[in-house]
Amino acid sequence: MLRYLKLYWYFVIQRFKILMEYRLNFFIGSISTVLFQGASLVALWAVLRQVPSIQGWTFEQILLIYGLLTLSKGINHLFADNLWVVGRDYIRPGQFDRFLVRPINPLFHLLADRICHDAIGDFIVGLSLVSYAMVQLQLPINLASIGFIILMVISGGIIFIALNLITAATSFWIMDSIAVTNVVFHTNEFAQYPLTFYHRSIGVLLTWLVPYGFASYYPASYLLGHEIGWMAWLAPLVALVCIMIAYKVWLLGLRNYGSTGS
Repeated sequence: MLRYLKLYWYFVIQRFKILMEYRLNFFIGSISTVLFQGASLVALWAVLRQVPSIQGWTFEQILLIYGLLTLSKGINHLFADNLWVVGRDYIRPGQFDRFLVRPINPLFHLLADRICHDAIGDFIVGLSLVSYAMVQLQLPINLASIGFIILMVISGGIIFIALNLITAATSFWIMDSIAVTNVVFHTNEFAQYPLTFYHRSIGVLLTWLVPYGFASYYPASYLLGHEIGWMAWLAPLVALVCIMIAYKVWLLGLRNYGSTGS
């Protein structure tokens, strides 16, 4: 474990050396995510300015949900963005083979090969929204609430990574998994809002099949004092189960990998 931590730190340093050679690109990449999230928030504000609450949910309460999901998404964006392109940039051109001849875990090497600095924007937006919403809603800000948020955000991030890993592993069979990853990943947009807004089937989907709800709705509901019982604390267990399944799917795909033949 210590060896991998040292290796990861080495990869991070090398990545940022590369990024700093093009500092304007680094800045644009970081700020672009903020602008993208800002556009979505403006649309939400425009709707709720006309309708102060929807099914009892106010603008600030929805911002809390949105902010928690954005923080979890930022973890995935920062540490596992390379999963999106494993088929297109590594398997198809034969670049994945170099991961197999080095004395480290191929998945670790893939993830460490590119740390995505654009995630800085996700963290800025997510932290700002959660902080603003908690102040406006007069929610307690103490060690207990901060610890709960950190636990839920990390769990949510692992859920994001696990689902992306499952879809990315399909590249071992179909060569390019971006379309599959897109279909699954973008269901998280439903989790930006209370699950009670949707038909019950959507709630089931985002709780048990594509469990993004544990990165947003359930922790936000707990902070707001809603009665959701044990569901509030289930996110770490769901994250553990998801990442275990995802890694098994990855190993299955890896066993079926036969290189490009080029």
